[in-house]
Amino acid sequence: MAGIDLGLADLAVIICSDGHREKVAAPRHLRAAQRRLAREQRALARKEKGSSNRAKARVKVAAVHRKVRETRLDHHHKLALRLIHENQVVAVEDLAVVGLARTRLAKSVHDAGWSLLVRLLEEKAAQHGRRVVRISRFTPSTRTCSQCGAVGEAKALHIREWTCECGAHLDRDFNAAVNILDAAGLAESLNACGADVRHEVARAVRSDAGTHRTDPDHPVEAA
Repeated sequence: MAGIDLGLADLAVIICSDGHREKVAAPRHLRAAQRRLAREQRALARKEKGSSNRAKARVKVAAVHRKVRETRLDHHHKLALRLIHENQVVAVEDLAVVGLARTRLAKSVHDAGWSLLVRLLEEKAAQHGRRVVRISRFTPSTRTCSQCGAVGEAKALHIREWTCECGAHLDRDFNAAVNILDAAGLAESLNACGADVRHEVARAVRSDAGTHRTDPDHPVEAA
């Protein structure tokens, strides 16, 4: 079982019921193609309207957009298939993408392709007999301490780690992923079986920076 917190800096932060945790960096396909796209758009703007050269320039701009779209689709297909193969149940948050796309983060939100990833997860889950659980967007997954359950104040985006009143030093994204897993009823059922991994995996450690996958031979230690 896996809980996934979708984001912009990291496309997906994953917590598994076996204690494995992972951060999948956002590939930012549109940002990577921004320079080439700007060059082709400038060339298009210089062409005379109605001319054959303008038609050719328009095709070049469309080709850049198509390349970005197809590269994003390929990346999300592979990630969704891996997650479905590795887990029987996947819990994700039902994000208000339309609302977020109206903010100053609109370009990054569209570039991340959250809706596409969730749709692919659901399609592949249906094909392979797995299950995807959507958690309400109003669940306070980020500001709830996954160790004591206390709901704190809303955290600004630049706050990536904090210490709860119970003493747990939490990583924002891992903490949210654990709470998403818990909100789906998956972490609690795991605890009922005697395993208690959801508290420790949400803690922040110095080695998190720049790390995409936790080494299973070196378990996470409390900060």
